[in-house]
Amino acid sequence: MSEPSMVHRVTVPAESAGDRLDRLLSAALPALSRTRIKALIEAGCVTRDGEPAPDPSAKVRADDAFAVQVPESTAAAPMAQAIPLSVTYEDDDLIVIDKPPGMVVHPAPGSPDATLVNALLAHCGDTLSGIGGVRRPGIVHRIDKDTSGLLVAAKNDAAHAGLAAQFAEHSIERVYRAILWGIPAPRTGTVDGAIGRSPQDRKKMAVVGRGGKPARTHYRVQRVYGLGAALVECRLETGRTHQIRVHMATIGHPVLGDPAYARATPARRRALGASGEAAAAFPRQALHAAVLGFRHPANGAWVRFESEFPTDIKKLVSSLESVER
Repeated sequence: MSEPSMVHRVTVPAESAGDRLDRLLSAALPALSRTRIKALIEAGCVTRDGEPAPDPSAKVRADDAFAVQVPESTAAAPMAQAIPLSVTYEDDDLIVIDKPPGMVVHPAPGSPDATLVNALLAHCGDTLSGIGGVRRPGIVHRIDKDTSGLLVAAKNDAAHAGLAAQFAEHSIERVYRAILWGIPAPRTGTVDGAIGRSPQDRKKMAVVGRGGKPARTHYRVQRVYGLGAALVECRLETGRTHQIRVHMATIGHPVLGDPAYARATPARRRALGASGEAAAAFPRQALHAAVLGFRHPANGAWVRFESEFPTDIKKLVSSLESVER
């Protein structure tokens, strides 16, 4: 472990006896996110009487004295790459990006670079949030590679903690707009269904009866295109993997172009007439993160950002308008 740049000392008050270690430390050290506290504990950077502290869920005792060593940030494994970004908003605490379709958020097998992480490293440099002692963008939520739209990243641990808390309590305003196959009935509704790995295909998510995470999506039809498609607004209460894609497929109206959860069946193509082939050929899920609203973690002011459809979905909508009625 490298030399620490700072050591914080925390003594457990009597009223906090029995609390989880990570929860106690994140409350005592608000400049560090709970995610980072956990990473520091697991890395041996938190000690009690000179011995490494137990795991993050360990219960603390009154008068326990902990030392929290915060190492200097080290270079992130991903390399900075000068990739153009569409920046919707930026200040000293956070940055809001309008992500294009096709861009992966984090490096992963098959996508080692040219990700949003690489671009943010080049754009923000040393201002980025350090998490677990590693300097990297403080991304607190993700959107799929082929979903376009708004995403926020934190530039420091205090902002990261503030944003992460809002996501955890579901107070973030997140509105997506999607083109669906068919027309949902009723035209306004809520889909409740826990989401987990599909038992039939582990690469997919599904609404499951056991082992999933609670998920809720509110939807509202904004426009219909004949009998074959609809423009729908979806508001998230939760943010599970593939949530909108899975929930809309579950009610029989998957996102048009979705390679995992939708099929351009002959019946669906016929329902769109002359626009059916263009719709069937759309190369990605027609899903866009259009609105993002939250309390600014530095001053508590409500901020809200909007994004228009990117060019490819605009062209799709233009084609579908020929069957609108």
